[in-house]
Amino acid sequence: MSKISILVTGAVGQIGMELAAVAPQFPDFDFVFADSQQLNISSHDDIQRMFASRKFDYCINAAAYTAVDKAQTERKKTALANMIGPYLLACACKENQTRLIQLSTDYVYHNGLNRPLLEDDPVEPKSAYAFSKCAGDEAVLRFHSEGAMVVRTSWVFSSFGHNFVKTMLRLGRERPELRVVFDQIGTPTYARHLARALLTAIASAESGAVNRDLLRGVYHFSNEGVASWYDFALAVFEMSSLPCAVLPIETKDYPTPAQRPPYSVLNKTKWKTAFGQAIPHWREGLRECLEILDRS
Repeated sequence: MSKISILVTGAVGQIGMELAAVAPQFPDFDFVFADSQQLNISSHDDIQRMFASRKFDYCINAAAYTAVDKAQTERKKTALANMIGPYLLACACKENQTRLIQLSTDYVYHNGLNRPLLEDDPVEPKSAYAFSKCAGDEAVLRFHSEGAMVVRTSWVFSSFGHNFVKTMLRLGRERPELRVVFDQIGTPTYARHLARALLTAIASAESGAVNRDLLRGVYHFSNEGVASWYDFALAVFEMSSLPCAVLPIETKDYPTPAQRPPYSVLNKTKWKTAFGQAIPHWREGLRECLEILDRS
């Protein structure tokens, strides 16, 4: 029996590297990990060459422009990575009968709803980054409607790349105290848990445990639990035994070029029902991440 072939774009990003880290746990899958040098997803020619090289059963698009504040001024780069790229991938995947998993963000839901957000809640992007991701999601669902899944996640962290956890660890070693906003509420997501959940969903579909048709439409995946950035920072210092004090401040006291949604907790009922997966709490993911960083 031939292995399931999976193309992973954005291979050197947080989620791409975590997919590579958990890949050995899925011996029935044959992975191709492509970074932006090997596959620029905003290049039609690059995509055509990649899909001409072999048959892919799945493509996980982990490539994105994620510098939320810089996106306000670097709009062309943002649009190429987050809008044009997903559109081109969707067209190529449809043409080659490849299922596409598009990774997206909670930031598209800047809609003022103060309860866990559902997949069919209205999107109201209020930053260049959020608008570009929203447009990319819409392109994927429109141009590959029968074979594309959009997975929106939130507050991603990992032992790889740049993220809030690693920034807090660095600043916590340099400063006696930090001021962190307490009025933005969401859920931290350990990228390794997300990576494992994605591959487990594919494995379930390929084994017949779940219907392949479930691998389409919009889903939410984050870790369980709720936190503010202040709570998240406190947990980082508590678990790493850093003596840095954390002072809560309001968003208005820490202005940024891009607006963040004040509440973006994601409801994961649809994911858990479809794929039968239990989702760990974000503190469990943080503990695992910090242990890995401590060993590195």
